[in-house]
Amino acid sequence: MISNVAMMLRVVALRIDPRNPKRIPTFLYILTGVCAVCYIYNYQISMLWFVFRRCRETGDVVAAMMVLSTGTTSLIGITKLFCVYYYQDNVQSMVGRYIEYDTTTIPPAAASLMLATMRNVKKRALLFGVVMMGNGFAYNLQPLFKPGRHLMDDDQILYGLEPMLETPNYQIALVNIILSVNFICFIVSNITGLLIITTGYSESRLLALSLEIQDIWQDALQHYRDNFNANYIEDKYDETATTELNKYVKHRLFHIQKSHFTNINLVKSIEDIFRYAIVVEFFLLTLSLIADLLGGLEHTYIIMPFALMQVGMDCFTGQRLMDASFVFEAAVYDCKWENFDASNRKTVQLMLQISQKTLVLSAGGVTALSFGCLMSMIRSIYSAYTALRSAINY
Repeated sequence: MISNVAMMLRVVALRIDPRNPKRIPTFLYILTGVCAVCYIYNYQISMLWFVFRRCRETGDVVAAMMVLSTGTTSLIGITKLFCVYYYQDNVQSMVGRYIEYDTTTIPPAAASLMLATMRNVKKRALLFGVVMMGNGFAYNLQPLFKPGRHLMDDDQILYGLEPMLETPNYQIALVNIILSVNFICFIVSNITGLLIITTGYSESRLLALSLEIQDIWQDALQHYRDNFNANYIEDKYDETATTELNKYVKHRLFHIQKSHFTNINLVKSIEDIFRYAIVVEFFLLTLSLIADLLGGLEHTYIIMPFALMQVGMDCFTGQRLMDASFVFEAAVYDCKWENFDASNRKTVQLMLQISQKTLVLSAGGVTALSFGCLMSMIRSIYSAYTALRSAINY
Protein backbone atom coordinates (compact mmCIF):
# COMPACT_ATOMS: atom_id res chain seq x y z
CA MET A 1 0.00 0.00 0.00
CA ILE A 2 2.83 2.40 0.84
CA SER A 3 4.59 1.50 -2.41
CA ASN A 4 1.47 2.33 -4.42
CA VAL A 5 1.02 5.71 -2.76
CA ALA A 6 4.74 6.48 -3.06
CA MET A 7 4.63 5.71 -6.78
CA MET A 8 1.65 8.03 -7.26
CA LEU A 9 3.23 10.86 -5.28
CA ARG A 10 6.37 10.68 -7.42
CA VAL A 11 4.16 12.05 -10.21
CA VAL A 12 3.93 15.32 -8.26
CA ALA A 13 7.68 15.24 -7.49
CA LEU A 14 7.38 13.84 -3.96
CA ARG A 15 9.56 10.99 -2.67
CA ILE A 16 8.20 9.47 0.52
CA ASP A 17 9.53 5.88 0.39
CA PRO A 18 13.16 5.68 1.62
CA ARG A 19 13.47 2.23 0.01
CA ASN A 20 13.29 3.82 -3.45
CA PRO A 21 16.45 5.90 -3.99
CA LYS A 22 15.69 6.58 -7.66
CA ARG A 23 15.85 10.21 -8.66
CA ILE A 24 12.54 11.76 -9.71
CA PRO A 25 12.67 12.54 -13.46
CA THR A 26 13.01 16.20 -14.40
CA PHE A 27 9.91 16.17 -16.57
CA LEU A 28 7.77 15.35 -13.51
CA TYR A 29 9.05 18.51 -11.80
CA ILE A 30 8.16 20.44 -14.95
CA LEU A 31 4.71 18.84 -15.14
CA THR A 32 4.03 19.59 -11.47
CA GLY A 33 5.18 23.18 -11.92
CA VAL A 34 2.96 23.70 -14.97
CA CYS A 35 -0.09 22.27 -13.19
CA ALA A 36 0.63 24.35 -10.10
CA VAL A 37 0.90 27.55 -12.16
CA CYS A 38 -2.37 26.74 -13.95
CA TYR A 39 -4.05 26.11 -10.61
CA ILE A 40 -2.81 29.33 -9.01
CA TYR A 41 -3.87 31.35 -12.04
CA ASN A 42 -7.32 29.75 -12.33
CA TYR A 43 -8.40 29.28 -8.73
CA GLN A 44 -6.48 31.88 -6.75
CA ILE A 45 -5.49 34.91 -8.84
CA SER A 46 -8.60 34.80 -11.04
CA MET A 47 -10.79 33.95 -8.05
CA LEU A 48 -9.60 36.94 -6.02
CA TRP A 49 -10.00 39.28 -9.01
CA PHE A 50 -13.46 37.93 -9.83
CA VAL A 51 -14.84 37.97 -6.26
CA PHE A 52 -13.43 41.23 -4.97
CA ARG A 53 -13.46 43.32 -8.14
CA ARG A 54 -15.60 41.96 -10.96
CA CYS A 55 -18.57 40.88 -8.81
CA ARG A 56 -18.54 44.17 -6.95
CA GLU A 57 -19.11 45.86 -10.30
CA THR A 58 -21.80 43.44 -11.50
CA GLY A 59 -23.44 42.78 -8.11
CA ASP A 60 -23.67 39.02 -8.86
CA VAL A 61 -23.39 37.61 -5.32
CA VAL A 62 -24.27 34.02 -6.33
CA ALA A 63 -21.44 33.86 -8.88
CA ALA A 64 -19.03 35.31 -6.33
CA MET A 65 -20.00 32.70 -3.74
CA MET A 66 -19.63 29.84 -6.22
CA VAL A 67 -16.17 30.91 -7.36
CA LEU A 68 -15.08 31.65 -3.77
CA SER A 69 -16.27 28.19 -2.70
CA THR A 70 -14.35 26.47 -5.51
CA GLY A 71 -11.15 28.38 -4.80
CA THR A 72 -11.17 27.82 -1.03
CA THR A 73 -12.11 24.14 -1.30
CA SER A 74 -9.28 23.45 -3.72
CA LEU A 75 -6.80 25.04 -1.29
CA ILE A 76 -7.31 22.18 1.17
CA GLY A 77 -5.32 19.81 -1.05
CA ILE A 78 -2.68 22.43 -1.82
CA THR A 79 -2.16 22.99 1.91
CA LYS A 80 -1.46 19.30 2.46
CA LEU A 81 0.83 19.20 -0.57
CA PHE A 82 2.85 22.15 0.74
CA CYS A 83 2.96 20.51 4.18
CA VAL A 84 4.37 17.24 2.78
CA TYR A 85 6.90 19.16 0.65
CA TYR A 86 8.01 21.15 3.70
CA TYR A 87 8.28 18.05 5.93
CA GLN A 88 9.47 15.70 3.19
CA ASP A 89 12.44 14.41 5.22
CA ASN A 90 10.16 13.80 8.21
CA VAL A 91 7.65 12.00 6.00
CA GLN A 92 10.38 9.72 4.64
CA SER A 93 11.59 9.01 8.16
CA MET A 94 8.05 8.25 9.33
CA VAL A 95 7.39 5.90 6.40
CA GLY A 96 10.72 4.16 6.99
CA ARG A 97 9.88 3.59 10.65
CA TYR A 98 6.46 2.21 9.72
CA ILE A 99 8.10 -0.21 7.28
CA GLU A 100 10.59 -1.28 9.96
CA TYR A 101 7.77 -1.64 12.48
CA ASP A 102 5.98 -3.97 10.07
CA THR A 103 8.91 -6.42 10.23
CA THR A 104 8.30 -7.23 13.90
CA THR A 105 6.64 -10.60 14.47
CA ILE A 106 3.26 -11.02 16.12
CA PRO A 107 1.21 -14.12 17.06
CA PRO A 108 -0.86 -15.73 14.25
CA ALA A 109 -4.25 -14.73 15.68
CA ALA A 110 -3.20 -11.10 16.07
CA ALA A 111 -1.67 -11.15 12.58
CA SER A 112 -4.97 -12.37 11.11
CA LEU A 113 -6.89 -9.61 12.87
CA MET A 114 -4.36 -7.05 11.68
CA LEU A 115 -4.62 -8.28 8.09
CA ALA A 116 -8.42 -8.05 8.19
CA THR A 117 -8.23 -4.50 9.57
CA MET A 118 -5.74 -3.44 6.90
CA ARG A 119 -8.10 -4.75 4.22
CA ASN A 120 -10.70 -2.33 5.56
CA VAL A 121 -8.12 0.46 5.60
CA LYS A 122 -7.31 -0.28 1.96
CA LYS A 123 -11.00 -0.13 1.04
CA ARG A 124 -11.23 3.18 2.91
CA ALA A 125 -8.33 4.66 0.94
CA LEU A 126 -9.66 3.33 -2.38
CA LEU A 127 -13.15 4.68 -1.69
CA PHE A 128 -11.75 8.11 -0.90
CA GLY A 129 -9.62 8.13 -4.04
CA VAL A 130 -12.52 7.03 -6.24
CA VAL A 131 -14.83 9.71 -4.80
CA MET A 132 -12.22 12.47 -5.19
CA MET A 133 -11.17 11.55 -8.71
CA GLY A 134 -14.78 10.80 -9.69
CA ASN A 135 -15.86 14.20 -8.44
CA GLY A 136 -13.21 15.91 -10.56
CA PHE A 137 -14.09 13.74 -13.56
CA ALA A 138 -17.77 14.66 -13.25
CA TYR A 139 -16.86 18.34 -12.89
CA ASN A 140 -14.77 18.25 -16.07
CA LEU A 141 -17.51 16.47 -18.04
CA GLN A 142 -20.17 19.12 -17.41
CA PRO A 143 -19.65 21.00 -20.71
CA LEU A 144 -20.45 17.82 -22.70
CA PHE A 145 -23.99 17.72 -21.33
CA LYS A 146 -24.82 21.34 -22.15
CA PRO A 147 -25.92 22.46 -25.61
CA GLY A 148 -23.54 24.84 -27.34
CA ARG A 149 -20.17 26.03 -26.06
CA HIS A 150 -19.82 26.00 -22.28
CA LEU A 151 -17.22 25.75 -19.55
CA MET A 152 -17.48 23.83 -16.30
CA ASP A 153 -18.81 26.96 -14.61
CA ASP A 154 -20.09 29.59 -17.02
CA ASP A 155 -20.18 32.21 -14.27
CA GLN A 156 -16.44 31.92 -13.68
CA ILE A 157 -14.25 34.35 -15.62
CA LEU A 158 -10.48 33.92 -15.76
CA TYR A 159 -8.43 37.07 -15.51
CA GLY A 160 -7.35 38.32 -18.94
CA LEU A 161 -9.42 35.80 -20.94
CA GLU A 162 -12.52 37.78 -21.82
CA PRO A 163 -14.69 37.00 -23.67
CA MET A 164 -14.40 33.48 -22.24
CA LEU A 165 -16.33 31.63 -24.95
CA GLU A 166 -14.44 33.08 -27.89
CA THR A 167 -11.56 31.32 -29.63
CA PRO A 168 -8.75 30.97 -28.48
CA ASN A 169 -9.76 32.08 -24.96
CA TYR A 170 -12.19 29.19 -24.67
CA GLN A 171 -9.61 26.53 -25.53
CA ILE A 172 -7.00 28.06 -23.22
CA ALA A 173 -9.45 28.27 -20.33
CA LEU A 174 -10.71 24.72 -20.90
CA VAL A 175 -7.22 23.19 -20.88
CA ASN A 176 -6.18 25.23 -17.82
CA ILE A 177 -9.24 24.24 -15.83
CA ILE A 178 -8.94 20.53 -16.71
CA LEU A 179 -5.25 20.51 -15.70
CA SER A 180 -6.02 22.35 -12.45
CA VAL A 181 -8.94 20.09 -11.47
CA ASN A 182 -7.03 16.87 -12.20
CA PHE A 183 -4.01 18.22 -10.30
CA ILE A 184 -6.05 19.05 -7.21
CA CYS A 185 -8.00 15.79 -7.15
CA PHE A 186 -4.84 13.74 -7.69
CA ILE A 187 -2.85 15.28 -4.84
CA VAL A 188 -5.84 15.19 -2.47
CA SER A 189 -6.46 11.49 -3.20
CA ASN A 190 -2.87 10.41 -2.63
CA ILE A 191 -1.75 12.63 0.24
CA THR A 192 -4.90 11.87 2.22
CA GLY A 193 -4.41 8.25 1.16
CA LEU A 194 -0.99 8.34 2.86
CA LEU A 195 -2.64 9.67 6.03
CA ILE A 196 -5.35 6.98 5.89
CA ILE A 197 -2.84 4.15 5.39
CA THR A 198 -0.34 5.15 8.08
CA THR A 199 -3.00 5.96 10.68
CA GLY A 200 -4.89 2.81 9.71
CA TYR A 201 -1.77 0.75 10.28
CA SER A 202 -1.45 2.17 13.78
CA GLU A 203 -5.12 1.35 14.33
CA SER A 204 -4.61 -2.24 13.18
CA ARG A 205 -1.55 -2.63 15.39
CA LEU A 206 -3.47 -1.43 18.43
CA LEU A 207 -6.22 -3.97 17.75
CA ALA A 208 -3.62 -6.71 17.26
CA LEU A 209 -1.88 -5.77 20.52
CA SER A 210 -5.27 -5.76 22.25
CA LEU A 211 -5.91 -9.36 21.21
CA GLU A 212 -2.36 -10.34 22.10
CA ILE A 213 -2.45 -8.95 25.64
CA GLN A 214 -5.99 -10.20 26.25
CA ASP A 215 -4.89 -13.77 25.47
CA ILE A 216 -1.54 -13.54 27.25
CA TRP A 217 -2.48 -15.68 30.25
CA GLN A 218 -4.07 -18.43 28.18
CA ASP A 219 -1.01 -18.41 25.94
CA ALA A 220 1.20 -18.72 29.02
CA LEU A 221 -0.78 -21.75 30.22
CA GLN A 222 -0.56 -23.36 26.78
CA HIS A 223 3.17 -22.65 26.66
CA TYR A 224 3.63 -24.34 30.02
CA ARG A 225 1.63 -27.40 28.95
CA ASP A 226 3.55 -27.77 25.69
CA ASN A 227 7.05 -27.28 27.08
CA PHE A 228 6.87 -28.89 30.53
CA ASN A 229 4.39 -31.68 29.88
CA ALA A 230 2.83 -30.85 33.23
CA ASN A 231 -0.54 -31.77 34.64
CA TYR A 232 -1.89 -29.25 37.07
CA ILE A 233 -5.14 -28.16 38.65
CA GLU A 234 -6.43 -24.87 37.25
CA ASP A 235 -5.65 -21.89 39.52
CA LYS A 236 -3.50 -24.06 41.82
CA TYR A 237 0.09 -23.89 40.61
CA ASP A 238 3.23 -25.09 42.30
CA GLU A 239 6.25 -22.85 42.61
CA THR A 240 7.84 -24.07 39.38
CA ALA A 241 4.67 -23.49 37.36
CA THR A 242 4.21 -20.00 38.81
CA THR A 243 7.79 -19.05 37.99
CA GLU A 244 7.62 -20.34 34.42
CA LEU A 245 4.22 -18.80 33.73
CA ASN A 246 5.32 -15.37 34.93
CA LYS A 247 8.60 -15.64 33.04
CA TYR A 248 6.63 -16.16 29.83
CA VAL A 249 4.24 -13.31 30.71
CA LYS A 250 7.14 -10.97 31.42
CA HIS A 251 8.72 -11.74 28.05
CA ARG A 252 5.47 -11.12 26.17
CA LEU A 253 4.64 -7.96 28.14
CA PHE A 254 8.05 -6.54 27.27
CA HIS A 255 7.43 -6.95 23.54
CA ILE A 256 3.85 -5.66 23.75
CA GLN A 257 4.99 -2.63 25.72
CA LYS A 258 7.81 -1.94 23.25
CA SER A 259 5.42 -2.25 20.29
CA HIS A 260 2.94 0.10 21.95
CA PHE A 261 5.63 2.72 22.57
CA THR A 262 6.70 2.49 18.93
CA ASN A 263 3.10 2.94 17.81
CA ILE A 264 2.66 6.00 20.04
CA ASN A 265 5.77 7.63 18.60
CA LEU A 266 4.65 6.92 15.04
CA VAL A 267 1.23 8.50 15.64
CA LYS A 268 2.97 11.52 17.16
CA SER A 269 5.09 11.83 14.02
CA ILE A 270 1.93 11.83 11.86
CA GLU A 271 0.45 14.44 14.18
CA ASP A 272 3.55 16.65 13.94
CA ILE A 273 3.48 16.56 10.12
CA PHE A 274 -0.23 17.15 9.48
CA ARG A 275 -1.58 19.00 12.53
CA TYR A 276 -1.25 22.55 11.14
CA ALA A 277 -2.38 21.53 7.66
CA ILE A 278 -5.56 20.15 9.26
CA VAL A 279 -6.15 23.44 11.09
CA VAL A 280 -5.99 25.31 7.78
CA GLU A 281 -8.19 22.61 6.25
CA PHE A 282 -10.91 23.21 8.85
CA PHE A 283 -10.77 26.96 8.32
CA LEU A 284 -11.01 26.58 4.53
CA LEU A 285 -13.86 24.09 4.86
CA THR A 286 -15.78 26.52 7.03
CA LEU A 287 -15.33 29.35 4.55
CA SER A 288 -16.14 27.09 1.60
CA LEU A 289 -19.32 25.60 3.04
CA ILE A 290 -20.64 28.99 4.14
CA ALA A 291 -20.04 30.23 0.58
CA ASP A 292 -21.78 27.08 -0.76
CA LEU A 293 -24.84 27.72 1.36
CA LEU A 294 -24.98 31.42 0.53
CA GLY A 295 -24.61 30.66 -3.16
CA GLY A 296 -27.35 28.04 -3.06
CA LEU A 297 -26.92 24.28 -3.04
CA GLU A 298 -28.51 24.01 -6.49
CA HIS A 299 -25.45 25.84 -7.85
CA THR A 300 -22.77 24.20 -5.72
CA TYR A 301 -23.93 20.59 -5.49
CA ILE A 302 -20.67 19.28 -7.06
CA ILE A 303 -18.31 21.36 -4.89
CA MET A 304 -19.81 20.57 -1.47
CA PRO A 305 -19.16 16.77 -1.50
CA PHE A 306 -15.54 17.44 -2.46
CA ALA A 307 -15.04 19.59 0.64
CA LEU A 308 -17.05 17.45 3.06
CA MET A 309 -15.40 14.20 1.96
CA GLN A 310 -11.92 15.52 2.69
CA VAL A 311 -12.62 16.69 6.22
CA GLY A 312 -15.07 13.85 6.88
CA MET A 313 -12.44 11.23 6.01
CA ASP A 314 -9.86 12.89 8.27
CA CYS A 315 -12.37 12.85 11.14
CA PHE A 316 -13.34 9.24 10.40
CA THR A 317 -9.67 8.20 10.40
CA GLY A 318 -9.11 9.97 13.72
CA GLN A 319 -12.22 8.37 15.22
CA ARG A 320 -11.10 4.87 14.23
CA LEU A 321 -7.71 5.48 15.87
CA MET A 322 -9.44 6.63 19.05
CA ASP A 323 -11.72 3.57 19.02
CA ALA A 324 -8.70 1.27 18.70
CA SER A 325 -7.07 3.06 21.66
CA PHE A 326 -10.16 2.43 23.79
CA VAL A 327 -10.11 -1.26 22.79
CA PHE A 328 -6.45 -1.53 23.81
CA GLU A 329 -7.11 0.15 27.15
CA ALA A 330 -9.94 -2.30 27.92
CA ALA A 331 -7.78 -5.25 26.83
CA VAL A 332 -4.95 -4.25 29.18
CA TYR A 333 -7.34 -4.26 32.13
CA ASP A 334 -8.82 -7.58 30.97
CA CYS A 335 -5.51 -9.46 30.63
CA LYS A 336 -6.01 -11.59 33.80
CA TRP A 337 -3.42 -9.50 35.60
CA GLU A 338 -4.64 -10.83 38.95
CA ASN A 339 -2.79 -14.08 38.14
CA PHE A 340 0.54 -12.31 37.60
CA ASP A 341 3.31 -11.78 40.11
CA ALA A 342 4.05 -8.35 41.59
CA SER A 343 6.60 -7.38 38.93
CA ASN A 344 4.27 -8.16 36.02
CA ARG A 345 1.39 -6.41 37.76
CA LYS A 346 3.48 -3.23 37.97
CA THR A 347 4.19 -3.50 34.24
CA VAL A 348 0.47 -3.87 33.50
CA GLN A 349 -0.31 -0.90 35.75
CA LEU A 350 2.20 1.24 33.82
CA MET A 351 0.73 0.09 30.50
CA LEU A 352 -2.76 0.89 31.73
CA GLN A 353 -1.75 4.40 32.74
CA ILE A 354 -0.16 5.00 29.32
CA SER A 355 -3.10 3.52 27.41
CA GLN A 356 -5.54 5.82 29.21
CA LYS A 357 -4.02 8.70 27.21
CA THR A 358 -5.94 8.10 24.01
CA LEU A 359 -4.06 8.29 20.73
CA VAL A 360 -5.59 11.01 18.58
CA LEU A 361 -5.05 13.07 15.48
CA SER A 362 -5.75 16.70 16.18
CA ALA A 363 -6.26 19.99 14.40
CA GLY A 364 -3.28 21.95 15.70
CA GLY A 365 -3.63 20.38 19.14
CA VAL A 366 -6.92 22.25 19.65
CA THR A 367 -9.48 19.53 18.97
CA ALA A 368 -9.24 15.80 18.29
CA LEU A 369 -10.44 14.58 14.91
CA SER A 370 -13.59 12.56 15.57
CA PHE A 371 -17.25 12.30 14.68
CA GLY A 372 -18.04 14.75 17.46
CA CYS A 373 -15.57 17.26 16.02
CA LEU A 374 -17.13 16.92 12.56
CA MET A 375 -20.67 17.44 13.85
CA SER A 376 -19.64 20.42 15.99
CA MET A 377 -18.01 22.04 12.99
CA ILE A 378 -21.06 21.47 10.78
CA ARG A 379 -23.30 22.99 13.47
CA SER A 380 -21.00 26.01 13.72
CA ILE A 381 -20.97 26.43 9.94
CA TYR A 382 -24.76 26.29 9.77
CA SER A 383 -25.07 28.80 12.61
CA ALA A 384 -22.71 31.19 10.83
CA TYR A 385 -24.65 30.72 7.59
CA THR A 386 -28.02 31.49 9.19
CA ALA A 387 -26.56 34.62 10.82
CA LEU A 388 -25.09 35.83 7.52
CA ARG A 389 -28.27 34.98 5.61
CA SER A 390 -30.36 36.94 8.10
CA ALA A 391 -28.00 39.91 7.80
CA ILE A 392 -28.14 39.80 3.98
CA ASN A 393 -31.94 39.53 3.91
CA TYR A 394 -32.24 42.33 6.45
